[in-house]
Amino acid sequence: MTTTTKLNELTGDYILDTAHTRIGFAVRQTITKVRGQFDEFEGSVYLDGDDPSKSSAQLTIRASSIQTRNQRRDNHLCRSFLDTADHPSITFNSTEVLQTGKTTFEVIGDLTIRGVTKPLTLYFDLTGAEGDPEGNLRATLEGRATINRKDWGVAWNAAAEGAGVLVGYKVTLKFEAAAIRRP
Repeated sequence: MTTTTKLNELTGDYILDTAHTRIGFAVRQTITKVRGQFDEFEGSVYLDGDDPSKSSAQLTIRASSIQTRNQRRDNHLCRSFLDTADHPSITFNSTEVLQTGKTTFEVIGDLTIRGVTKPLTLYFDLTGAEGDPEGNLRATLEGRATINRKDWGVAWNAAAEGAGVLVGYKVTLKFEAAAIRRP
């Protein structure tokens, strides 16, 4: 953490600052990587600085808000991969938080994509905490995880999927989050 705020001073309920949070991903496509992000989401976090195992997090992403800077590809991802007509949300609900270092954590929970729920471990670093100009306490975190998209049924056409030649199976998720403590 880059500030002098102590972990036990951070205890409280937080909401994600969506204007200062990025939920991104990268996946291999043919010989390059496609990078993108989700633009519409909401989330909350309870941080317990005295006992981080009592912390929790919830996140809901509007699946159709996927952005790769290519509208044709985004439409295809929404329709064929994410099936956003029948599954408009991607959700994560934590079930356990483990402190692995002074400001590093594993957040274990249930990730639901396309109606399929599987366990996921996110690795987070608490990178800062300080007051903002409005007098609110802000915590910043960076997180990452790698998933196999097929575990959640995120596939286009079984015959075309083959060995993941066109679109890789591994998806790297990256989070740059800012959370504001509620009064």
